[in-house]
Amino acid sequence: MAKLELDNFEAFRAWEGKSLPLADWLTVTQEMINDFAKATMDFQWIHVDVEKAKKHSPFKKPVAHGFMSVSLLSKMLGDVVRIKSTTMGVNYGLNKVRFPCPVLVDNRLRLAGEIQKIEDYGETGLKITWNCVVEIDGIDKPACVAEFISLMFE
Repeated sequence: MAKLELDNFEAFRAWEGKSLPLADWLTVTQEMINDFAKATMDFQWIHVDVEKAKKHSPFKKPVAHGFMSVSLLSKMLGDVVRIKSTTMGVNYGLNKVRFPCPVLVDNRLRLAGEIQKIEDYGETGLKITWNCVVEIDGIDKPACVAEFISLMFE
């Protein structure tokens, strides 16, 4: 269940410019990293070779793909906010994406988000610009900072 449940777009519009509730922590496992490597065909050893990472990585453990943090934004936003009248949502794009700190296997992540802008999109849709910060438990620098844009339809 999402932390913020709203009945419709009218109620959602009241959240423009406001911060969302913090998402729950999500642990990044080696299995998740391996699955992401398979999906993207990015098998760089720093991500998938646990033993080599222990020996040769400055982090001494595998590092998640930076784009994995971005890919988790949709899931994390869905865990935070739900608009009951929405019939469909799609990713529209990204602006200003940065990866200030690597995510190591077993790090816990959560989303700190804000609704920057809500615009009409067609007859039944909204275009939402979200300011997203993916925090790492116990670390000052975030894993990812992005301006994420999505579309939702009633």
